Amino acid sequence: MSPLSAAQAREVYRKLKENIETVIHGQEQAIRLVLAGLASGGHILIEDNPGTGKTTLAKTLAKSINADFKRIQFTPDLLPSDILGVSIFDPIKKVFQLHRGRSPKKYSSISGVSSVVWGTMP
Repeated sequence: MSPLSAAQAREVYRKLKENIETVIHGQEQAIRLVLAGLASGGHILIEDNPGTGKTTLAKTLAKSINADFKRIQFTPDLLPSDILGVSIFDPIKKVFQLHRGRSPKKYSSISGVSSVVWGTMP
């Protein structure tokens, strides 16, 4: 795929923004920042209070760009290797091989995660 011209990029941004705003209302800055992260090819971390539409924003973005979305529930005992897997050296082949984590179905273009905090409040 060839790079977009500035005019084409603005049009794609406008269409994505309009599409997302049909679902997400009152979150213009969040939408702008998510689209900037998408355009830059970076990772996006959305932090906010519960019930503010983070998962809905991620799902809507995924649908807008025809990507898949999966949600992962973090718990205190969850390790990165549980999701990503681990590279293990094969001495016979002399290469590292990726052994996927317990949840290979969780691999997706856009992942939503949330944490569960166990314990008591002081």
